[in-house]
Amino acid sequence: MELIIYLLIGAIAGFAAGLFGVGGGLIIVPILYIVFTQQHYAPDVIMHMALGTSLATIMVTSLSSIMAHHQKGAVMWPVVRNIAPGLVIGSFLGAGVADVLSGHSLQLIIGVFALWVSQRMFFGAKQQVDTSKHLPTAWQQALAGSGIGVASAIFGIGGGSLTVPYLNKHGVVMQKAVATSAACGFPIAVAGALGFMWFGAKQSIQIPHAIGYVHLYAFTGISVMSFVTARFGAKVAHALSPAMLKKCFSGLLFSVGSYFIYQGVIQVLHNAH
Repeated sequence: MELIIYLLIGAIAGFAAGLFGVGGGLIIVPILYIVFTQQHYAPDVIMHMALGTSLATIMVTSLSSIMAHHQKGAVMWPVVRNIAPGLVIGSFLGAGVADVLSGHSLQLIIGVFALWVSQRMFFGAKQQVDTSKHLPTAWQQALAGSGIGVASAIFGIGGGSLTVPYLNKHGVVMQKAVATSAACGFPIAVAGALGFMWFGAKQSIQIPHAIGYVHLYAFTGISVMSFVTARFGAKVAHALSPAMLKKCFSGLLFSVGSYFIYQGVIQVLHNAH
């Protein structure tokens, strides 16, 4: 029964990732949070488990996305090479930061982040990309990568909502920014997942079927199904208007953000009494 739930989550997350052109992290994290809560796992680690497992699934789903973008020749591999060391170090460290933070602190941080992404998508980045700008030096890219890596691990995402604006700001057109960001999601996910396994393994709370903060059943079920359904999502996306899609996704993220902020505030108030 448990595996069926995870297969369903994977189907939804993969379809949404293909449909909205973003990684499924911001969709997987809240659903896993609810599922793990229903399974009465220790409240202190539920949020950490959702983040670690989400990053582990992104390792698999990002591969199908990278292959599709690479076939179109849109991935800027030299940029990926420059930025990857920073992403790897940052993402591993980000898992360590998340490990130190309490569950409700993580809820509040992710809630605010989801609302920020939501309003960005709703109002659309109207400004044109200034293609006369150039990317900074290799070490500056690596430095930016470390910041993106830390944040991505704390949010349990592949970093697309951070990498794309960074590349846009430095004159990279949207298609190439999205493709390059997809390739950057893989090192983030690998280092972040390993980090969550490593730091989680040091905790005294043991969760069945988990290595550290990565739930193996959830990882397997979600990875398998999302790999399959992402293609269907992408096909549907081509049949619908991009503006409408963005508004729908923005609404979804607004709900996720509001939910996590609500949960986090309730926890804080509960602890205060």
